[in-house]
Amino acid sequence: MNNPKAKTIEIVQRGLARRYRSERRFRAMGLGAIILSLAFLGFLFVSIVGNGYTALFQTELRLEIYFDPQIFADVEVGNADYSRMVKEALYATFPKATGRSERRALAGLISSGAAFELRRMVLAERALIGQRQSLWLPADDDVDMLVKGHLDRSGGRLSEAQLGWIDQLQAQGRVAKRFNRAFFTAGDSREPELAGIWGAVCGSFYTLLVTLALSFPLGVATAVYMEEFAPRNAWTDLIEVNINNLAAVPSIVFGLLGLAVFLGVFGMPRSAPVVGGLVLTLMTLPTIIIASRAALQSVPPSIRDAALGVGASKMQMILHHVLPLALPGMLTGTIIGMARALGETAPLLMIGMVAFIVDIPNSFTDPAAVLPVQIYLWADSPERAFVERTSAATLALLVFLIVMNGLAVVLRRRFERRW
Repeated sequence: MNNPKAKTIEIVQRGLARRYRSERRFRAMGLGAIILSLAFLGFLFVSIVGNGYTALFQTELRLEIYFDPQIFADVEVGNADYSRMVKEALYATFPKATGRSERRALAGLISSGAAFELRRMVLAERALIGQRQSLWLPADDDVDMLVKGHLDRSGGRLSEAQLGWIDQLQAQGRVAKRFNRAFFTAGDSREPELAGIWGAVCGSFYTLLVTLALSFPLGVATAVYMEEFAPRNAWTDLIEVNINNLAAVPSIVFGLLGLAVFLGVFGMPRSAPVVGGLVLTLMTLPTIIIASRAALQSVPPSIRDAALGVGASKMQMILHHVLPLALPGMLTGTIIGMARALGETAPLLMIGMVAFIVDIPNSFTDPAAVLPVQIYLWADSPERAFVERTSAATLALLVFLIVMNGLAVVLRRRFERRW
């Protein structure tokens, strides 16, 4: 006699086995997707670090520099011919190079920045005049690439005579890879061995400071009004839809808006952090407003009711109770918006921040570049030495972004209240 209960149990068990198999497949697919994503991310980081870590070191040549007093005669110290001192040190190291072409090739081993380094030293210490000093000076970018193994000896960039001189200098211990301090302290340069990211970092700092000073109070105030004061009608619904749509608008559209309004109508200075900050403010405002409204909505209504119940006004309820509880979420949204602004390039290109800027900006109105635009400029340069600097600057930008996103996570975990 058949047992209906046994048949039912058998059917259920077959269904459970099928569901368990499906669940295992789904978990395996999810785990595989995570592993694949981490593999791609690891490949990206390994590629960037592998190409960029060599930029942290710069090849330098040790030369015996004589600060000849005759060179400083009848001229200001800052206007002396420091290039002549560098060339004379090279000629003294290789006295057999007597022809004009040979001496020109010999002078090509050293960077043009060596003369500026000597000028800086003499201006800092006038007692060097008349002395002989053994100094490490930056080599030319082709020499730097050869020593680092990025340039083939038979590539034609260096002549046979130059290769022989480099070999002699290496045999004498006059060639070394030293920490590239200029990469972190100098501005942009057309010579790769002299180029640094400090100018772009300062430009990014001023731009983000303007963005934060404008976008955070405006975004929070808008979110508070929309969530706590604005009536629910067709106008507020329209505003809410437009704010959500603005968050998805391509960033280059905000650049076109800044070009038309801030530069075209108001005549503000091109390539200035104040204009870049205004453009990025327009771009980050929707993100901050949406995050701030979500933070306000996460505060339980009982907090509002309790504050009003003990006699607090609506403004006191918002300022003393709702805002402090919603502030962690607001700060998280702001940091995420600022991190997005830090990595933007397209809107800043539209307002002229793609210009070649050598000087370090000292104010919000000085011409400046930002780190993403600096990376774009170096990536477009034909010199091989700019490849490693592009990767190194990209690595620095990624570090900033990771720090900012990590700060958002820490703030949320530190101050978030769960109800």
